[in-house]
Amino acid sequence: MIDGQLVPPDGAVVSVFDRGFLYGDSVFETIRTYGGRPFELEKHLARLEQSAAHVLIDMPVSAMVLGREVVATVSASGFPEAYIRVMVTRGSGELGLAPASTLAPLRVVIVLPLHCPAPEVYSRGIDVVTYATQRAADATAAQGAKVANYLVSVLALHRAKETGALEALVVDGGGDIVEGATSNVFAVVRGVMVTPPEDTGILVGITRERVLEAARELSIPVDLRRLPLGDLVAAEEAFISSSVRELLPVVRVDGRPVGSGVPGPVTRRVHEQFRRNVWKYMGLTGTPPPLVPPGVAAPG
Repeated sequence: MIDGQLVPPDGAVVSVFDRGFLYGDSVFETIRTYGGRPFELEKHLARLEQSAAHVLIDMPVSAMVLGREVVATVSASGFPEAYIRVMVTRGSGELGLAPASTLAPLRVVIVLPLHCPAPEVYSRGIDVVTYATQRAADATAAQGAKVANYLVSVLALHRAKETGALEALVVDGGGDIVEGATSNVFAVVRGVMVTPPEDTGILVGITRERVLEAARELSIPVDLRRLPLGDLVAAEEAFISSSVRELLPVVRVDGRPVGSGVPGPVTRRVHEQFRRNVWKYMGLTGTPPPLVPPGVAAPG
């Protein structure tokens, strides 16, 4: 859907003069469905509005209207479960960095079939690499906004792919882990679940909020503090979180094992509680399917 009009993928056209294309001058949200319905749609759209405000983009329609457009696009897609990307660009104009005040922001809703990681990924965990850099929005008014300038993440994930890893963790100038290229990061240090706080400029993930909620319900102590790389490597467990992947155990960092080198019990318990909460929140019948179905090999 582009500016409220449903269009097929091969008919979706955006001008080459759009500032999102030219300069990454746009904001976005990634959402997934459960039971065919967008999860935490209101929160995602509220964060989209906050991101737009950070970079001085006027929202073209209200969150209520945009929400109806998201639901309509999901319905029109016919996919049992969907991946949703909502984008708002500053609009099209003459070439040049300084934006004109008369630009009309463009909104796009993209819906694709949802593809989640295979069960084996959850049972065995993933490798990650570290990537020392400064993110595009760091030390600017846009810090913490979900902007579409993802070049740093693209390069970080290219580095991860070269080593066979599935995620890259951003390390700031002080040697602290900030977040993943496409995720939030958690570690279990001496029984305490540690994750970087908001004032480090992280993207405050919707899934991250639900993870913290699940930990509290399980009486697992949580510490929102900076996470030095050394603490992550020395942790008993680690995992990342994101909308599509939920929670993924991290078992190696730069080739070094985390804890015993296999997914740990805290990660599993929090993930199971997270999914129970999602099922309840979405009004889904039955119980969530097991994280690792019978017959899937567990780590040896």
